[in-house]
Amino acid sequence: MGKVTFIQHSGEETTVEVENGVSLMRAALDNLVPGIDADCGGECSCATCHVLVAEDWVGKAGQPGDQENSMLDLNPDREATSRLACQIPMSEDLDGIVVNLPEFQY
Repeated sequence: MGKVTFIQHSGEETTVEVENGVSLMRAALDNLVPGIDADCGGECSCATCHVLVAEDWVGKAGQPGDQENSMLDLNPDREATSRLACQIPMSEDLDGIVVNLPEFQY
C-alpha cells in the first residue's frame, strides 16, 4: 500500500492510498480524481490518462515502453516526464509519488 498525490492543472491536490500492483489510473478512477479520463480502461490504447511524473520520481517510475511511447507520441502536450497512468503500477518504491495532470486529455 502506498500513497499517490495527483495535482490538477489548477494546483488542487488529491492524495489517495493505493494497493501495490494497482495502476495509478485505476487509483484515480476509484477515488474520483478529476482529470483522468481513461477512455480505453487501462489497455494502453489511448492517452487519456496522461500524467507528468514529478522530477523527483522519474527514476523510480521508470521509462515508457514501446506501446506507451506510441500512445504518448499522439499527444501534443507530451513532455520529458510524460507517462500514462495505466502503465504505472503502485509499488513500495513509489509510495509518495507525485504526478501532475495536464490541462487537457487527448
